[in-house]
Amino acid sequence: MATIDLIVLGILKKESLSAYDIQKLVEYRNISKWVKISTPSIYKKVIQLEEKGYITSTTVKEGKMPEKAVYTLTESGHRQFEKLMMEISRKPINIFLDFNAVIVNIDSLPEETRKSCLANIEDQVKTLKSYLEENLDIKKNDPEIPEVGMAVLEQQYMLAQAIEMWISSMKGRFSLK
Repeated sequence: MATIDLIVLGILKKESLSAYDIQKLVEYRNISKWVKISTPSIYKKVIQLEEKGYITSTTVKEGKMPEKAVYTLTESGHRQFEKLMMEISRKPINIFLDFNAVIVNIDSLPEETRKSCLANIEDQVKTLKSYLEENLDIKKNDPEIPEVGMAVLEQQYMLAQAIEMWISSMKGRFSLK
């Protein structure tokens, strides 16, 4: 999957890290909230990227800690990073929303169940929006948060707002207010 390749290569472009440190950075930056990426996939990916020659590992031992592999981008990894940046930036934009499987089938439900399904989606969007508002508020004045990270948070917040408006129109469409 090119997206996870790009995430891992991009992180390693900035600094050499272990797979564990990459995974922690992905968690800290909440990358998995907006890109399909999981902890096991990160560990598998670093092995694949090393096999392809895009990254190289060095075994490091710090103090009494066990040895760990620290990964560094190779020259071909730098080229692959730029290639993926260009490839992915040219791709059509797809927005996959799991709840659309519910929407596609919502007219097959009795009215009360439709109301419940839309209310559930609405609650989840409100939860997401609240989470994003808190995150934006906490991080807006933090100099350690990269500007691009803030841009993604803002993008996600705007999408949550748009989905809220859309839910309102769905309720009207099905007379579920």
